[in-house]
Amino acid sequence: MDKNTITGFVLMALVLFGFAWWQQPSDEEIAQQRIEFVKDSIANAQKIAEQKKAAAKVANKANEASTDTTALFYAASKGTAKDIVLKNNKVELTFNTKGGVVRKANIKGYKGHNVASKDRSTDQNDVTLFSGTDQNLNFILATKSQNIETQDLYFTPSNLTDSTLTMTAVANDGKTIVLDYKLTNTYMLRLSVKATGMNGLFKHGDTQLLVDWQEKCKQQELGHTFENRYATITYKEKEGSTGHLSETQEADKKIEEALDWIAFKNQFFSAVMISKDGFASGAKLKSTPLEKESHYLKQYQASLSTELDPTGAKASEFEFYFGPNDFRLLQNIESESHFGKDLEMQRLVDLGWPLFRIINRWFTIYVFDWLSKFFPMGVVLILITLLLKFITYPMVKKSYMSSAKMRVLKPKLEEATKQYNKPEDQMQKQQAMMQMYSEYGVSPLSGCLPMLIQAPIWIAMFNFVPNAIQLRGESFLWIDDLSTYDPIVSWSQNLWLIGDHLSLTCILFCSANILYSWFTMQQQKDQMVGQQADQMKMMQYMMFLMPVFFFFMFNDYSSGLNFYYFISLFFSAAIMWTLRKTTNEEKLLAILEARREENKKNPKKKSGLAARMQAIQEMQQKQQAELERRRQNLNKNK
Repeated sequence: MDKNTITGFVLMALVLFGFAWWQQPSDEEIAQQRIEFVKDSIANAQKIAEQKKAAAKVANKANEASTDTTALFYAASKGTAKDIVLKNNKVELTFNTKGGVVRKANIKGYKGHNVASKDRSTDQNDVTLFSGTDQNLNFILATKSQNIETQDLYFTPSNLTDSTLTMTAVANDGKTIVLDYKLTNTYMLRLSVKATGMNGLFKHGDTQLLVDWQEKCKQQELGHTFENRYATITYKEKEGSTGHLSETQEADKKIEEALDWIAFKNQFFSAVMISKDGFASGAKLKSTPLEKESHYLKQYQASLSTELDPTGAKASEFEFYFGPNDFRLLQNIESESHFGKDLEMQRLVDLGWPLFRIINRWFTIYVFDWLSKFFPMGVVLILITLLLKFITYPMVKKSYMSSAKMRVLKPKLEEATKQYNKPEDQMQKQQAMMQMYSEYGVSPLSGCLPMLIQAPIWIAMFNFVPNAIQLRGESFLWIDDLSTYDPIVSWSQNLWLIGDHLSLTCILFCSANILYSWFTMQQQKDQMVGQQADQMKMMQYMMFLMPVFFFFMFNDYSSGLNFYYFISLFFSAAIMWTLRKTTNEEKLLAILEARREENKKNPKKKSGLAARMQAIQEMQQKQQAELERRRQNLNKNK
């Protein structure tokens, strides 16, 4: 390690310790922090007390509804809760006569993981999206005298088949609330809500049906932290695009636009509620992250409203989707819906920002779907990598040839610039190098652009692979599930940055990254001249630190993504090695010499960029010369 590098590290350490000392709070600040801590503790205690009070209020309210003999639906406030099941070959939905809504949703064809034990041998045949008190849908009729809430009523079932169910709550005087369900042959459930004979009970012009929808989003995958990054409330504006709440922190938002649908989403599955007439503006959405130990991701809450016909002549119609976040499946939901809307439910699958979304939407998904018809998913990832390498090969080759030209010219560059060894000669040295590059027809920047063009592909795959439900439960080689991490070692205690496991594919990816970085630096070192070579030494440390950063970042990511990056780096290294072995550098130098002679005979006009760079360098050289002249004059005057 050279003297400058050691000095740099010492200075960095001094800056860090100095900053830490400077940031240390004073005695007054420590006292204030203690006061704030006491205030926060009191506030938290008050918050807990308020939550208990609110829960007691809800319980008392339900009890009052069942004991108030003057209540409109007093007769329906008493009964026996009973489960009723509707099912097809896609889903199994369990309804309860108390509240008349879905209490459990099982999605068939996908394994349900035991996230508590992480024992794959105890996987269930179906995914349970929610069950019991995890989910509650409450329709509220705000009449002039009282709020009628369906969650407090017992409904009488009728018209029961495997796919149809009618739930009816009857008031004391014959008024009714009817929930009519129909399960399609896919993941869609249709619901019409009718309130008959209730005209006159509402305030004039205020006949809205209020909807209070809540769900405690279950952890479905082994990696709680990773899955939580994709869990959120998503919504579709009636006259606009989709939006979502923050995935990383508590969010509370009021939507000023009317909405077509609301979705409670986790990484691979969603519960979606669609309104035919749309949800009115002013919807309130809230998402609260939950503790990892609870094996739940977030608490969702949506307060909505839509139109209600109190005469019962027109029903308030809804559609529900309980199913996987499959791009193709969600894209075709519009053809199954009876509402005739452009729902854009495929936006539930996060394909990244616009540029990356275009790549995934029009390339990755098509290729992935086609290849998955013939090959297992691990092989599909390898084939997609090979295809992408084939597409980007011309750019990679151009980048390599640019570095090869710089490498064979290095001795000539060193010879031409050896006279500029003083620090004040750096401008002349740079100008001499640019002049030689121009003579040989070489651009030091020509190798950068082709490599930058490949970056969107890496980022696009970063967005696509973790959202590809086709990888869920798919094994390959030693990997049990390509959609989650593959632990080579696990432990019970959660460690900072690492978590509770070591992922083998992450280790392979980071190891390959170190080897590829070393190989790349060897290539670049042979073409660096003078100060560039000194700067390269510091870059080596940065290049080796990046894989360490990637390890802590990707240890919890899906093994499919780590495997893709691993084989991508492997093929990249193989391509670079092949290009180096097949490139005749003596022949390349001869070609450059011939080009130089040709340029001398027939000088070409410099490109706009080259001309501007030369003009800037000449201006800087003049400024440096002027500063040197003034410095010498000052010394003479002294």
